[in-house]
Amino acid sequence: MFELSKEHEDFRAVVREFAEAEVAPHIAEWDRDAHFPTDLVPKMGALGLFGLVVPEEYGGADADFMSLVVAIEELGRVDQSIGITLSAGVGLGINPILTYGTAEQKQRFLPDLVAGRALAGFGLTEPEAGSDAGATRTRAVREGEQWVVNGAKAFITNSGTDITSVVTVTARTGSRQDGTPQISAIMIPSGTPGLVVEPPYRKLGWHVSDTHGLTFEDCRVPADHLLGAEGEGFKQFLKTLDDGRIAISALAVGCAQACLELSTDYARTRVAFGRPIGANQGISFQIADLAVMVEAARMLTYKAAWLKDELHLGRRSVAQVKQAAAIAKLYSTEAAGAATRIATQVFGGNGFMEEYPVARFFRDAKILEIGEGTSEVQRMLIARGLGLPA
Repeated sequence: MFELSKEHEDFRAVVREFAEAEVAPHIAEWDRDAHFPTDLVPKMGALGLFGLVVPEEYGGADADFMSLVVAIEELGRVDQSIGITLSAGVGLGINPILTYGTAEQKQRFLPDLVAGRALAGFGLTEPEAGSDAGATRTRAVREGEQWVVNGAKAFITNSGTDITSVVTVTARTGSRQDGTPQISAIMIPSGTPGLVVEPPYRKLGWHVSDTHGLTFEDCRVPADHLLGAEGEGFKQFLKTLDDGRIAISALAVGCAQACLELSTDYARTRVAFGRPIGANQGISFQIADLAVMVEAARMLTYKAAWLKDELHLGRRSVAQVKQAAAIAKLYSTEAAGAATRIATQVFGGNGFMEEYPVARFFRDAKILEIGEGTSEVQRMLIARGLGLPA
């Protein structure tokens, strides 16, 4: 039977205590005001959350990927916005720099990102290039010792906070012999002339998460801000997304777990027709189904994280991790959506009221099926992994 190590469970308890003490008392107000709690980020850094998978030389803990999954799950159990702040901060902000950066780039950016003194963003999606990320229109032209970037990105997390230090973006830097675009990754520090951070979106959910569009107007950065090899940016970001899908799965597990706990407690105490509503099979069976979904989603997510750690040790293949990540992401995020619908139904009219957290989870859940690759993209990847024709 699969179970986490004692170290993982002890770590879970630490993160849960942090979330209950530092997030839970404030989250309703933050959500109502669409307030990004900048001062929470250094506290998360001090707890070691941003540096979990980062080597010690940059201030990290050099822990396994499973530890990050546990942290995201526990934060997501209290609030999804805070969970995605960590997930994107590590998976999309730190990870590309850690994996593909030069020694100088790592030394420049990673210590502050690990400590929570700064955040980094990941610019892939564009107004006309979402799931079809290869249709990137943002361009970067080499002029002497500079890259000149023009274009736009959409829905970029952690891109406009007071402590955002850099956004890594994909851009066309030329064409290949077959005419397909050559896409590279370029790091653009905050405050660079020509980088315009658009006003925050008015979103259905994730009100506490920082999300902006970005525009580049003759934005110039030094040539050494290229991340990895020229023309390899698209491949780099696809690999980054594989890890990100496991992280989003963990966020979805946290959402579903919260719905299970809230629904169970409410069904025990809410009285109708002279008895707790949980005594009615119409309610108890829905919550039982929810418990099954939570357990299945958690196991699929943990399996994907375990395979990721096994890959790091050379004992599994990239294809195995990619398939497991897509399966976990597809099931967990759709289960989270179903969990919020069940929880809202259990709460009845109260579930429609913002004073009850199930309403917030209901709003937050939908984006899980869209971000880091839609459910449709996951089904496509799973089918390809099974050997079905593209």
